Amino acid sequence: MADPARAARLAQRIKVIVAEALRRRVKDERAELITVTDARVTNDLQHSTVYYTVMAPDEASRAGAEAVLAANQGTLRHELGRQLNIRLTPTLEFVADEIPESAAHMEDLLRKAREQDEQVAALRQGAKPASEEKPYRWQVEEDVTSSTETDDDADRSSAADR
Repeated sequence: MADPARAARLAQRIKVIVAEALRRRVKDERAELITVTDARVTNDLQHSTVYYTVMAPDEASRAGAEAVLAANQGTLRHELGRQLNIRLTPTLEFVADEIPESAAHMEDLLRKAREQDEQVAALRQGAKPASEEKPYRWQVEEDVTSSTETDDDADRSSAADR
């Protein structure tokens, strides 16, 4: 087993090699829409997972990009073996990256939260308190003075009992 630092360096190198090979070696228009976002390698350096996104609005283009990757997987692996100086060339697995979709979902949630904050701020502009400004202030002060009086009375009675 290789150390994790070596696996991370190899993953970065695989990411660059696959991206360059998609640009230079694959002769398909659909490959231009593919962006390699990340790569992961197992610690034994046998298998690699390449994450990609497709910059296309429709599902047909995404399916076409997936077909391009599947059809050219051998070419990409050959290019990896040619440029990497390791004993075994890792297998390639392509996985569509979910980051753009989840980022768009988070942006939508943040936009809705901002709209709700603006609505609350608009309601708060003309709002007045339901009662006085400090309705509990007098009650707290009365409780404090009454508790100190009872403490003094308790001290006097305990002193008289002795």
